[in-house]
Amino acid sequence: MELHGTQILDTFAEAFDMRYVRLIITAHDDYWLQAAIREFTGYSSSVIACDAETGVEKYLNADETPDGRCGVSVLVFGFSKKALAKAVPNRTGQCLMTCPTTAVFDGLETEEDKIPLGKHIRYFGDGFQKSKKLFDRRYWRIPVMDGEFLVEERLGVGRGVAGGNIILQATDLESALSAARRGTDAVAEISGVIAPFPGGVARSGSKVGSIYKQLPASTADAYCPTVRSRTDTALLPEANYALEIVIDGTGPDPIAAAMAAALHAASGENVVAIGAGNYGGKLGKHQFALQKLLDATPPQ
Repeated sequence: MELHGTQILDTFAEAFDMRYVRLIITAHDDYWLQAAIREFTGYSSSVIACDAETGVEKYLNADETPDGRCGVSVLVFGFSKKALAKAVPNRTGQCLMTCPTTAVFDGLETEEDKIPLGKHIRYFGDGFQKSKKLFDRRYWRIPVMDGEFLVEERLGVGRGVAGGNIILQATDLESALSAARRGTDAVAEISGVIAPFPGGVARSGSKVGSIYKQLPASTADAYCPTVRSRTDTALLPEANYALEIVIDGTGPDPIAAAMAAALHAASGENVVAIGAGNYGGKLGKHQFALQKLLDATPPQ
């Protein structure tokens, strides 16, 4: 199948069940909101080595936030509720409570599963902290040097999917980078997903296992142009660069929508082919066939 002159390979992306939370972060203005986002989402590209995978889901206007200020919805993914219960309060305390003017709210209203947030962070108040309950939701007011840090006591935990992906192959670096940016911009327009890698893109795609026993994953040599003569390459002859867009979502449907949008946006001149990473269907139960995704979406 071809799309805008780009070959869409007959393959699928393989994704995994994950747990996630949604934080609504607000601040006095965009400057401090961006500062909070940069800190909170730092070092969170992959749970292979990071404590969580995080990213901006969408920006919120003042009339969309609980306290009427500018805000953002951030998704955080982990392998388990226990992992999130460790990572999220730690990141919130170190990266959001420290950032001037911020407040943190639960963006996933569910009573089925919860993890503590302000319930743990409140102890930083050293006895001066106070709780407040509004409409059956409890918040903690922790005194800080610019006033108070308001943080919700608990966060709802949802069941999501991580690891949707596309891998683009291009003839030259500029075309590869441009295609990747078009793809990630398209993903950013879809609600319920994030692209957790730097700029939404991973240049160091990985495979399971390694010749070094201590490593659970290693470089996807099949897509590395500098070793194509020494391995079973997946690169087409005219492709000299490959980049991967990885997508986490609140469910299979948002990931499918985001992958389809990325396929349409990333294809084009000098993009030789777009495929996806999988493990033969042996590791993740969610499979997203690229050509079926395109069949289900109208031409753009």
